[in-house]
Amino acid sequence: MSSVGARNPTVAMIKKKPLLPQSARGMSCAVDEPPSINILPAHTPALFEAAVRRAALHLRRGSVVVLPTETVYGLAANALNPEAVALLYSIKGRPANNPVIVHVSSLEMARSCVQSWPESASRLASAFWPGPLTLVLPRSTQIPDIVTAGGNTVALRFPSHPMMRAVIEACGFPLAAPSANLSSQVSPTTASHCAQALEGRVTLIVDGGPCQIGIESTVIDLTLAEPRLLRPGMISADSIRAILMTDSSTWPSGVGDAAPTMPGGEPLRSPGMFAKHYAPQARLLVWSWKNEQALQDRIATMSPEQDPVHVIAHTEIPLELQRLRSPVGVSVIPHDPEAFGRALYSELHDCDARGVTTLIIETVPNSPRWEGIADRLRRAASEFETGRIE
Repeated sequence: MSSVGARNPTVAMIKKKPLLPQSARGMSCAVDEPPSINILPAHTPALFEAAVRRAALHLRRGSVVVLPTETVYGLAANALNPEAVALLYSIKGRPANNPVIVHVSSLEMARSCVQSWPESASRLASAFWPGPLTLVLPRSTQIPDIVTAGGNTVALRFPSHPMMRAVIEACGFPLAAPSANLSSQVSPTTASHCAQALEGRVTLIVDGGPCQIGIESTVIDLTLAEPRLLRPGMISADSIRAILMTDSSTWPSGVGDAAPTMPGGEPLRSPGMFAKHYAPQARLLVWSWKNEQALQDRIATMSPEQDPVHVIAHTEIPLELQRLRSPVGVSVIPHDPEAFGRALYSELHDCDARGVTTLIIETVPNSPRWEGIADRLRRAASEFETGRIE
C-alpha cells in the first residue's frame, strides 16, 4: 500500500475536549487547555520519515498513537508496557476480556513474542506475511496479561503497510493495535474516521491514506490439535487450508464464537468474536431482493416515510427508489469482495455522518471469498439474510 496521506504539507490541528488527565497523556500543555489532535501527513519521503520519528517518540514515552495499516487504522501502544496498553483499553472503552493483536515488523520479533513456533506458523507466515493474517500461538513471558485478556495465547500479525512497519522498526518493540474507534463501533479506514471517533481521546494520528483492504485480518488459532478459524477475513479459510494441506472436513465449525470465552471457559484468543460488533449508529438490515419492486414493498412496510433510508447494492441496483421515496439514498459497490471490503466501512461512516436511521445492504454471496465480509455484516446487522451460493 502506498504511504499517501493528507495532501496538506502542514500538520492538521483539530481542537478537542480533554478526556484523560494530563499525566495520563504525557502532554505538555495545561490541564484546563483543550488538547489538539495532530494529524501528520505522510505523502512524501520527508513527511513519512518525520511522522515515523514523531510516532515512535510518543510510543516510547508510553503514549498511544493512531497508525494506518492495510486492514483498518489501529490505536497503537507498546505491547510490552502494561500501563500503555491499559491506556489504550481506557480510550476505546474496550472490555478487559477482549484481547488485542500484537503487531510485529519481522519474523524474529514475532518469535520473541511466543513460547513455540510450529511448522504451521512458518508455512502461513511464508505465504501471507506481511499481510492481513493473524496467528494465535502460545505467548511468551514478555507479553503482559492485559494484552491477552489473561489467556495463555497471543495473537500476532506482521502488517504490510509501510508506515506501521516503519514505526515498529523505529520503536524496536511490538505494538498492540486494535482498531482506532470506540469499542463495538465501525472500524476506521481513513484518518478522518479516527479523528471523528476518538474526539478528545487521542493527540496524534498518522495519515497513511485509505486502507487498501478495509476489514480486519483473518485470525487462525494454531495452538490446538487442528487449526481453528477464529475470525474470517479477506484471506479465506480455503486459502489457509491449501497452505496447511489440511482436509476441510477436520476444521471445527461455528466460526466466531459469540460467547465471551472459548470452549471450556478459557479466555478469548482473538478480537472480533462477540456477537455484536462493527455496528453503525443506523439500524442495519442485510436483505436479499429479487427486483426493485420487492425492495420497495419491504421498505414501505418497515420504515416511516420521513425516516432517512439508504440502500447499498452490488447486483440488484434500485434505479427508481429515489424518485418514489424521499429521503432516500442509493450507493453501488462493485460485486467483488476486494472492492466491497475496501468500501464497506467508509460507506457505513458516511451514512452515520448524514444521519441515516435505516441502512439496507444487499446481502453478499454465500461463498469462501465473501466469508469475511459476511461475518462483519452479520455481527453489525439487526437482520441478516444469507445470500445465494456462488
